[in-house]
Amino acid sequence: MQKRKGVVLAAPKSGSGKTLIACALIEALKEAGVDVCAFKCGPDYIDPMFHRTILGVPGGNLDTYFTGEAKTKEIFMEETPEDAFAVVEGVMGLYDGLGGILEEGSTYHLAKAISLPVILVIDAHGMGRTILPLIQGLLSYDKAGIIKGVILNRVSKMFYASLKELIETELSIEVLGCFTEQKELHLESRHLGLKLPEEKRDLKEQVCRGADSLKETVSIERILAIGGAGEKDAASPKVDSHENKVTYQRADIKENDTHESKLRLAIARDEAFCFYYQENLKLLSKRGFELVPFSPLHDKKLPEHISGLLLGGGYPELFAKELSENDSMKTAIREAIRGGLPSLAECGGFLYLHKSLKDMEGRQYSMAGVIDADADYRGKLVRFGYVELTEKERCFLPEKEEIRGHEFHYFDSTENGTDCVAKKPIGSRRWECVWEGENHWWGFPHLYYPSNPSFVEHFYQQAGLYQQSKLKQKDKTK
Repeated sequence: MQKRKGVVLAAPKSGSGKTLIACALIEALKEAGVDVCAFKCGPDYIDPMFHRTILGVPGGNLDTYFTGEAKTKEIFMEETPEDAFAVVEGVMGLYDGLGGILEEGSTYHLAKAISLPVILVIDAHGMGRTILPLIQGLLSYDKAGIIKGVILNRVSKMFYASLKELIETELSIEVLGCFTEQKELHLESRHLGLKLPEEKRDLKEQVCRGADSLKETVSIERILAIGGAGEKDAASPKVDSHENKVTYQRADIKENDTHESKLRLAIARDEAFCFYYQENLKLLSKRGFELVPFSPLHDKKLPEHISGLLLGGGYPELFAKELSENDSMKTAIREAIRGGLPSLAECGGFLYLHKSLKDMEGRQYSMAGVIDADADYRGKLVRFGYVELTEKERCFLPEKEEIRGHEFHYFDSTENGTDCVAKKPIGSRRWECVWEGENHWWGFPHLYYPSNPSFVEHFYQQAGLYQQSKLKQKDKTK
């Protein structure tokens, strides 16, 4: 199979500076005229949102736990044009996979699956010669020989020259440059990860400053060469017309024009509901849905002529007051679902369907009232990590098959549902979850649809049946 060009940025651990350096590198490549696309290893929504919204490049997720080696490679090949250069940001430590102890699901596993070289980002702050055994250990564990370079983070230019010579002499690994410590450049955090792009007005400016700094001290040419690109891949610098403003980019939802008639799927897209895997949206569109964005925060009614509803994750707790006050939308969603509209709700969307939601300050707000249960903040992570979900009774999935997903939430419900069984991929831990019926699936897990496309197929069939029933009702009234 034909290869793609690109590199994987990895590190010994989280907090090493991968995200900032990845964003700076993407911006620097764009300014050099390189056609760039970006990916995040693992179940992360927010970094790809940065890539799409702030940097203006295609961004998605790649995860070998969700889809295995072959399918992950297929997704990567489909989403990376032949003339593009992919920048893939790793997750956690290079070799940290399932349960932190297996290779599956790790950045290293992904790099091997998609056949890209690895560039290590090493936080060298407060280190000297000790950096040698650290890098040597990572290299000695690289049985595939795919680690091809090192970038030193948070090190002074003066000390960098000495470290570079030491590392290259003793370890025979190329040091591509350094990224000096710049306290004014940082990506703020919140309980679900990095802050949303729209909340940080000067983020684009920060990334541009980071790119300027990176170009001074890191060899962009060597990164391109290691990733399989040459001078011909860099054209004239591109003019970035992107405006750093609040937008939810409806353009990143692509329709598949091969279907003569599409079923309209209303999808919540605003400040409160914004966690969507691009691969999920593309699979829905490919199957034949027309994805119609709407805002539970700002709109007063659902889009017209819809045959399904998707409420994704996000930050409903931060907008609980506004969501509560939008009575017309709550009523519209409640009546539509009770009237048989097929629906999917994950995590934040699941919370929104509750009778009430109590925020982090203990203030209680009414929600859509589809589910006769209440949700509140628990002050700590309730569940975190990968899950494998099976149904007690067959609805969305073929008999004895599973769909894979991920949980990350500080809120919990008085009634999480009992229609499915979630199991951790490592160990024997399992629990009941999800409210499910023939035409709905509501629960905390964020599902990755490509892990079992039958899920989308069933939902599409239910949406088709709903549309037929509405047409019959309309004919009867004529």
